[in-house]
Amino acid sequence: MLYYVTKVAVTALLVVLISEVAKRSTFLGAVLASVPLTSVLAMLWLYLDTGDAAKVSALAGSVFWLVLPSLALFVALPLLLAKGVNFYAGLVVSIAITALCYWLMVTLLRLYGIDL
Repeated sequence: MLYYVTKVAVTALLVVLISEVAKRSTFLGAVLASVPLTSVLAMLWLYLDTGDAAKVSALAGSVFWLVLPSLALFVALPLLLAKGVNFYAGLVVSIAITALCYWLMVTLLRLYGIDL
């Protein structure tokens, strides 16, 4: 149980740290947020939990394919906010657009025989 508490604490601490840094410098916050910390932590925890490098490799490969559609959020949200859309509405619409892009990517990859 202590292991799971440690995993949650380390992960939460990094997210809070990034948000606190971003309050002082959006550039530094963006640099830290752009590093795939979630992916790195997920791969680290997966390897520590299973010791299975093949599972980590499969996870990394899947993340690779899903990075492109995830970028839709970072395009849509600033555009919506610049148009005067309320932050929460813009966030919801951006997430919906991103979800649609994920679906399109997975569908396209399946057509080419790539199963995530």
